[in-house]
Amino acid sequence: MAEAVCHEKGSVRTVRYLTAGESHGPALVGIVEGFPAGLAVAAADIDRELARRQGGYGRGGRQTIERDRVRILAGVRHGRTTGAPIALYLENRDHENWREALSPEPPSLPDDLSPEERDRRLRRVWAPRPGHADLAGVLKYGHTDVRDVLERASARETAMRVAIGALARRLLAELGIVVVGQVKALGGVVSRVDLLSLPPEEVRQRTEASAVYTLDPEAEGEMIRRIDEARREGDTLGGVLEVAVWGLPPGVGSYVHWDRKLDARLARAAMSVQAIKGVEIGDGFSLADRRGSEAHDAITYDAERGFVRPTNRAGGIEGGMSNGMPILLRAAKKPIPTLMKNPLPSVDLRTKEPVRAAVERSDVTAVPAALVVLENVIAWEIAAALVETFPADRFDDLRDAVARARERMRG
Repeated sequence: MAEAVCHEKGSVRTVRYLTAGESHGPALVGIVEGFPAGLAVAAADIDRELARRQGGYGRGGRQTIERDRVRILAGVRHGRTTGAPIALYLENRDHENWREALSPEPPSLPDDLSPEERDRRLRRVWAPRPGHADLAGVLKYGHTDVRDVLERASARETAMRVAIGALARRLLAELGIVVVGQVKALGGVVSRVDLLSLPPEEVRQRTEASAVYTLDPEAEGEMIRRIDEARREGDTLGGVLEVAVWGLPPGVGSYVHWDRKLDARLARAAMSVQAIKGVEIGDGFSLADRRGSEAHDAITYDAERGFVRPTNRAGGIEGGMSNGMPILLRAAKKPIPTLMKNPLPSVDLRTKEPVRAAVERSDVTAVPAALVVLENVIAWEIAAALVETFPADRFDDLRDAVARARERMRG
């Protein structure tokens, strides 16, 4: 559950969401609470982001089966939010092939089935995959079949989080706030194009035209070549994702409590995405090697723009709050640990004998898809922080409050 608690006139306002569902279960479901009433929302807005998540060069066979289309079950009437909880539904089309294996009722199998045939019918997994949640999950919850862990731990769960993030994008768009990103690196190939050097509209156009969602055409060709090479060798590739937030007014977040710091919330959101192993904001880790005189952003004043900074090494956040500059976040995604040709060594949970890890259907790389997920979980956190900073039950009140804050903070 992602949650933001807002204090308004002595009451507590909560903005949060919950998701449920397994990778091959009937559906993914989500409930969003605390969105203000009166925001224009259409299923097509969400479907566009879901389609982006399913794209990108290097994806596996699952994407040829699923064609994600959201159903809005509650909280939206005649194209506008009502203020009630919003319920979203994403069907898993592949579930038809998994009904018996994932049935909530005990299976009815013939008594004369061999143990091997029973395992095959129920799609049981006995060899946990290194790099996944498999082993820690079975030890934590007392399962014996890894299937009970990997179905929920699967990155398929991010489809619903993208749907929820698409709702947040609608709110942000109405406030003049845009979230865009690029694949900064894939398989060791780095994009040389600075994400913040281009208008956000051009970033979106260029990345959507790229097979790997990068801004650098030369890097794109080499990234594709390395994906093809890894596919032939049965291996996988990771990369670096880069996301920018444009148009956020100063003061979103807070320095007064640790859990209200905007950078902490964004880092947590990024690390919640499967396979993300590192996060930096602004110049991040490279700041550690500089002197203070080289690490920080000077402050100037412009009569039209107000307080500005000639550089953005802090990545748009100082003291846990937005400072008016574009927010810039990068996240490192490890390669998918499921290897098709030479699975990693593991142990059979029943016999404790060495075996090769189980192989589930997998991608060569999901870096482009992960960029879409990251953009949308960041969009959610920004939207939740805005509603926390400017509590409002009606969207027009939120919009007016943000406009007044922008004018006031010009100084």
